[in-house]
Amino acid sequence: MTTKPTLADGLHLIVKRDCPTCVLIEPAIAQLAATSQPLTVYSQDDPSFPEAVDAVDDGNLFVSWHHQIETVPTLLRIEAGMETSRIVGWERSQWETFTDQQDLAPEIAGYAPGCGSLSVDPDIVDELAFRFGASPLRQRRVEFAVAEDDVEAMYERGWTDGLPVVAPTEARVLRMLEGTSRDPQEMVAIIPPLLEPATVEQVAINAVMAGCKPEYFPVVLAAVEAACTDQFNIHGLLCTLWFSGPVVIVNGPIRHEIGLNSGKNALGQGTRANATIGRALQLVIRNLGGGKPGDDGIDRSALGAPSKVGWCFAEDEENLPEGWPSLAVEQGFAPTDSTVTLFAGHGPSGAVDQTSRTPEDLIRSLAGRLIATGHPHQRSEAMLVMTPEHQRVFADAGWSKQRFRDELDPLLVIDPSVALPGIAGESEQASAGVPKFRPGSLMIVRAGGDAGAFSAIIEGWIGGRMGSEPITHKIER
Repeated sequence: MTTKPTLADGLHLIVKRDCPTCVLIEPAIAQLAATSQPLTVYSQDDPSFPEAVDAVDDGNLFVSWHHQIETVPTLLRIEAGMETSRIVGWERSQWETFTDQQDLAPEIAGYAPGCGSLSVDPDIVDELAFRFGASPLRQRRVEFAVAEDDVEAMYERGWTDGLPVVAPTEARVLRMLEGTSRDPQEMVAIIPPLLEPATVEQVAINAVMAGCKPEYFPVVLAAVEAACTDQFNIHGLLCTLWFSGPVVIVNGPIRHEIGLNSGKNALGQGTRANATIGRALQLVIRNLGGGKPGDDGIDRSALGAPSKVGWCFAEDEENLPEGWPSLAVEQGFAPTDSTVTLFAGHGPSGAVDQTSRTPEDLIRSLAGRLIATGHPHQRSEAMLVMTPEHQRVFADAGWSKQRFRDELDPLLVIDPSVALPGIAGESEQASAGVPKFRPGSLMIVRAGGDAGAFSAIIEGWIGGRMGSEPITHKIER
């Protein structure tokens, strides 16, 4: 942090040439400079302006930033080293009273509002805050050579997921940190596979690289915390040869605050919040935890999936029918809570049925697709993303979400005579069938456009002690 400049007693005027009001009042400046009253003029953009005085060059905006100049011209009065008063813009009688000068530049029009100070220019305000303010950042800045292209340099250093990333300058990281009240040096989680501790600041760096806005940052932090629990087991998910990666589903008021998409193309591209939140989580795992793919990395997936780049969407809670609680409410949270749910999945694969008009017919159709998840003769994990058109068939018939589950479960049974070895215990093999999904492991959410008689199945990895359990985590601001 730089020390605030100490100004001598007297009048101090901040101007810029690129301000019509500042140019307009040059005669008044010249008249004040000719008096015995001390006057110092600071020029933000041209030290030769105004010509009537020897202006102090404030091109680096050091004085303007420290004295919180928002408008030029601004006239300050300093007494005993402290600012006692100020006026902004131009109004003759006000200036005459402030400076104790009569007939001050009578040829100038009576009022002019002034212009925005360069020190509050949105393009540089964050950079100035880092340059002159008390920075909470502790991470080392990596300097690139003058001839290096930033984007290419970050590729070469292995910081990307194969797509371009945003350079995490100090100003951008500080802006990202404004999205949370948490201390930048607070530890968020231990990131596998290297088991490196990650601070809020380090997560913010990766959120910048992913393209997030500051208002997305609390969701990213919650997703990182949830992913690094034993329950979700991101380490195991990284090491598996299977396809899956973390899928982030957001519930609660924050969905609308940050513009997450739960409607048309909710599982696809086109919405910044959806595209960058999941990517930020993956960059944290890659850059802080060392979870990189390839022969020299720990991610050895045989094929991989787009969910390994990043996948995030919101549930369409407002249009849920009566008796169909949201995913978060099913997990014990209040409708007013904002949450993230992480599911180890990939896909999606379609569940198409444009002809069924009764819940009995449609549920058999959905069950047929679900039973084939992973392998038709083997247990699996899945999330059913139900579109409005399909859900209406059940809601219009008076079915609740619980009845839907009760009717669906008996249809999701694997014939023990064809069940693959090792998926069921002896007692299950002796029963009428092997449940396709473990109790509570089939998650159901609503999303998608209003038209389209097809839903989606996000296929999962494996659950239980050796796999990944879905987890819902509250978002803290």
